[in-house]
Amino acid sequence: MSDVLTKEQRHYNMSRIRSTRTEPELKLKGALESLGFEYQVVGIYGRPDFVNRNNKIAIFIDGCYWHKCPQDFVKPETRSEFWMQKIERNVSRDGIVNRRLKSEGWKVLRIWEHDVRKYPNKVISRVKRALKS
Repeated sequence: MSDVLTKEQRHYNMSRIRSTRTEPELKLKGALESLGFEYQVVGIYGRPDFVNRNNKIAIFIDGCYWHKCPQDFVKPETRSEFWMQKIERNVSRDGIVNRRLKSEGWKVLRIWEHDVRKYPNKVISRVKRALKS
């Protein structure tokens, strides 16, 4: 099936996708800040979305498409090779970031955007468990 949008329309749509201040991040922001997390912290490797420096916990909210969610990812139909290379680089970089932060003593939580949308209370419970351990 070919793309229903023109090349210009697709370009415009893709240019509007944010990498920061996303809906899933903002949905958790208040709850995580009340637990002692900072939002959009600068200076920590991998640029986690949320950080609790006291407990050395880094949280990443990963988009299902951009980070290849095993549950929701759908392979792009147009420019597949280009997009798959980009997505595979993201997944590879996620692993590198995880290993480096863990080697520096950080606990890393990666949370899928679909979990934030569907089960925000479960996500908060997971973070609370991480704070206790």
